[in-house]
Amino acid sequence: MSEVISAEPMPPQPISTSAGGPSVEVFAIYGAEPEIQAYAMAKYSRSSLSMKESLREITTQKAEKFLNTFYFQYGHRSIADLAHIALAIERLSILAAIVVADEQRWDGQERSTRYQDFRKSGYYTPNFENAGATAFYSEAIRSLFTVYEEVSQKSFEYLASITPRPADMKNDAYERTLRARAFDISRYLLPLATNTSLGEIVNARTLETQVGHLLSQPHREVRELGALLKKAATSPAYNANEDSLRALVERIREVAPELGDQAERELLREVRVAPTLVKYADPNQYEIDSRRELQQAAAELMRGAAIEPAPLVDLLDTEPLEIELATTLLYGHCHYSYRQIRKAVEAVGEARRREIIDLGLRHRGKHDELPRSFSAGQEFRFDILMDIGGFRDMHRHRRCVQIMQDFTTAHGYDAPPEVEAAGIGANYGAAMQSADAAVKKLAEAGSAEARESAQYAIPLAFRKRTLFKMDFAEAVYISELRTTPAGHASYRNVAYAMYEAVARQYPALAKYFRVVDVREPVDLLKR
Repeated sequence: MSEVISAEPMPPQPISTSAGGPSVEVFAIYGAEPEIQAYAMAKYSRSSLSMKESLREITTQKAEKFLNTFYFQYGHRSIADLAHIALAIERLSILAAIVVADEQRWDGQERSTRYQDFRKSGYYTPNFENAGATAFYSEAIRSLFTVYEEVSQKSFEYLASITPRPADMKNDAYERTLRARAFDISRYLLPLATNTSLGEIVNARTLETQVGHLLSQPHREVRELGALLKKAATSPAYNANEDSLRALVERIREVAPELGDQAERELLREVRVAPTLVKYADPNQYEIDSRRELQQAAAELMRGAAIEPAPLVDLLDTEPLEIELATTLLYGHCHYSYRQIRKAVEAVGEARRREIIDLGLRHRGKHDELPRSFSAGQEFRFDILMDIGGFRDMHRHRRCVQIMQDFTTAHGYDAPPEVEAAGIGANYGAAMQSADAAVKKLAEAGSAEARESAQYAIPLAFRKRTLFKMDFAEAVYISELRTTPAGHASYRNVAYAMYEAVARQYPALAKYFRVVDVREPVDLLKR
């Protein structure tokens, strides 16, 4: 009897990569330019081609045409999330670095004040439009660096005097560890003008938003930095392999001139990381107009009221959403605590509260996202008043919503206990008082941005207020991570106060925090 063969088509069979193995294929991609890679990945939703086939097919011109159509005309902005770009920013001020890093979708690293000596880093000088003011500013900055150097050395000597070197620890490791601890103390003297460097890896949509944000800032340095970032993304990028590739090209040319010319065109061609996706990044008029009107609204609401005392960490209680929105919108445009602003917001009535919320939305354009102040409703909201240096460490926690207030000397400064123990408390205090006076004098220099320019002379010891909004998991994470003994005393105290505040409000949840009691002695030689 003959075999019966079914006329029905057989279902497609998976192709295994090995006997009995899965049919899925996974591979890393290397060498594709960011915009071409974004186009290739975006094609998954529009084409049946594999990634390898897409990359072979795509040219720079095709990618540009595709992105102009779907990103700019059709508004498919998620495409830009697929283009990741590495950028280096060197010799910017600490003030500008804080603004650059104030992006929740940002990944980067900055020079550490713990592991590097900032005496020779230099500093940024704003344009005071007045030679006398500029000279006064330079003298104020140099004075702070002089005391920074003194405090670094005296702190190291003091720490060495109370911390014997273990027999099994090499002297260079011993000194390096204590120098780092000494820099933790002396960093309080560093002014916001101090030059630093950072590297960032962001997707093109975040970069476009970041550039627009920087171009909209009140500090000239930050605006110029936004223009430089835009230029870096659209101009030829630095090729880390250029020297070795150029040497290879020359060797090829010696053997075969025509082949050498081809190798030069292929291996040494200029690459622009985001020539299409960032080219239209401009100042955000919505942000500029909203800032101006909310600053005015905050000034009118508070009417020059004195800043009331506030704790290091204040865990806020809940309130109706409209009150939270109105209070948060004003919070970033003055120097009052959240509670003090909220009290005033509650007193003005519902109609005025609605007007304040309207101010935050009045100038919103078609493609403008809601500003960060509208990220509301989190259970855990901490109003934190801490030194600027410690804030820079807390600023890295981008899972939470952060609403920053501007830099000021109005909240006073912190002094680490070691400066008194090392016998340099008087010099430290005098330096802070002198800096405070210099900032106030420079703010009256008469230039268009005198108040903003004066902020560069503020040392990191002065306190800055920031509103941190988060969920329970983030509150646990920050409290646990930032109370470890290797951390800086400033943020250790903040993180422990966060834990204590949650424990008071939710006693049953306290057992879930694995924190280190900051009152316990710290081994200075353990990192």
